[in-house]
Amino acid sequence: MKSLIPLGKPDITEAEVQAVVTALRSDLLSIGPRQARFEELVADRCDRRHGVAVSSGTAGLHLLLAALGIGPGDEVITTPFSFIASANCILYVGATPVFVDIDPRSLNMDPHRLEAAITPRTRAIIAVEVFGNCAHMDEIERIAHAHEISLIEDACEALGGSLGGRPAGSFGRAAVFGFYPNKQITTGEGGMIVTDDDRLAGLCRSLRNQGRPIATTRDPADTEPANNNRAGSWLAHERLGYNYRLTELASALGIAQMERLDAILEARRNVASMYIKRLMDWEDLILPNMAEMESASWFVFVVRLTDLYGSTERDRILQGLRRHDIGTSNYFPCIHLQPFYRQKFGHKPGDYPIAEHVSQRTIALPFFNGLDEMGIELIAQTLRVMLQREQLLKRDR
Repeated sequence: MKSLIPLGKPDITEAEVQAVVTALRSDLLSIGPRQARFEELVADRCDRRHGVAVSSGTAGLHLLLAALGIGPGDEVITTPFSFIASANCILYVGATPVFVDIDPRSLNMDPHRLEAAITPRTRAIIAVEVFGNCAHMDEIERIAHAHEISLIEDACEALGGSLGGRPAGSFGRAAVFGFYPNKQITTGEGGMIVTDDDRLAGLCRSLRNQGRPIATTRDPADTEPANNNRAGSWLAHERLGYNYRLTELASALGIAQMERLDAILEARRNVASMYIKRLMDWEDLILPNMAEMESASWFVFVVRLTDLYGSTERDRILQGLRRHDIGTSNYFPCIHLQPFYRQKFGHKPGDYPIAEHVSQRTIALPFFNGLDEMGIELIAQTLRVMLQREQLLKRDR
């Protein structure tokens, strides 16, 4: 059943609709000029030389690890507090994820704990910008450089954000964005690798396209049968590859969204500001702490309960909000305590105490462009009732 106020929804206008219709009426539905243009727009936004459009952010992370030659016996450091894809991609290539606990303010990987996790087997770091927060990315970049380890910036939640004047996507060897419908911009499903490394970009383009020969341009002529200048190259496969391409329809949607990105980001910042103004004096809650509030890229709006509450109380509050037609979720359950990871690696509660403490108290509130003060007031009043109910339950015990 759809909530009166959903947790999230995309910002789609008539411009996006017309862009997709125009692409649908064209002769090319895959591997065409719209993909190349979308790649340029995203790469330019984060000061990178190359963009490689892919079918999802997860696919982008997978391709980067594969292109870097990471595999069995290697370790990749990442955070336990993220969407599970940031760790799953490590398993896709047969490597071992090594988790580092988080900073309790930013919720990103704690750089002060990072060096202790580096071993001779460490080949890469996947640093996630949780909820669009770019905090510590410069520190993590310095550590990766000092140890000659590849840093992959998981910017799937951070498009349009920045840190110290540097845009999200500009840190480390390469970065990945995601365009799922709840992200800042959407292509339905989709993602983008950005990098300055010519060879890495070429490998990723080949790997996303069934391992066909590495292209020499953003829109490779030797991967389009109708314009084939290399005999048989469409059926030539130089390496094990994947079908991780992004369609022209999705790229058309992405172009239209990128052309509105600044307006979309400003609208999201306005919604976040309304929330902060309404909730800032609540002693029960810890509000989001962005590294640079004025240039933050808001993916979601996640508040945390104070230590007066635990996971049981949090879960009842989530259920209460849903009963009152307000979309909500518990972003994020810790990855290392997911059943598969506990079974495979033997992780247990207490392994990463800060991430676990945070995870037990998070409440993702509805967040999308178009959410107005009336909606936020209803959400706040309902949340207040749920908190008061928990206080009464505590008193009566």
